[in-house]
Amino acid sequence: MFYVKWIPHSVVLSPVHFGPKLYSTITRLVESEVEGTALSHYGYIIRVLEVPEERMKGGVIEYDSGEVAYEVEYKALVFRPFKNEVVDSVVVDVNQLGFFAYVGPLRIFVSQHLFPSDVNGIEGGGFDGNSWVSEDGVVAIREGVGVRLAIIGATVEEGNITAVGTINEDFLGLIDVGEGEGM
Repeated sequence: MFYVKWIPHSVVLSPVHFGPKLYSTITRLVESEVEGTALSHYGYIIRVLEVPEERMKGGVIEYDSGEVAYEVEYKALVFRPFKNEVVDSVVVDVNQLGFFAYVGPLRIFVSQHLFPSDVNGIEGGGFDGNSWVSEDGVVAIREGVGVRLAIIGATVEEGNITAVGTINEDFLGLIDVGEGEGM
């Protein structure tokens, strides 16, 4: 789920940035370029922890523009979901196909086919227009509730992180009924 990784990055600077504060400028640029982005091989970059000066390689001049490219390696806190990982999420959208939930930046879709049989309409219950309700009416999955689910597949692409989940296993499903309501 959360990891600390060393990640390479290329920073291009114009000559106006050269001077005694070059190191702090490169550090600031790395933080602004990568924090809050998803990288396909690493996951979602939550925060840059450090950009050590000894991990910066000397700059290479780009002859057509006069800018200098620096190869930098930074240490970052990374969020990456894995298959079969169990997470607690918040439901943000419910429709007749299932529901969408978020775990931080990760958007997870849970299909109605991956619900327990008493919720998906096979043995009763089903979709009532704005929530999925169990046969006995105890479980109601609607916008704003907390759900524990297992990730069955995840995709990390450049700039996007998504997954497919299930609540059709033991100890998964509704865990919090939402704001302002009792259990």
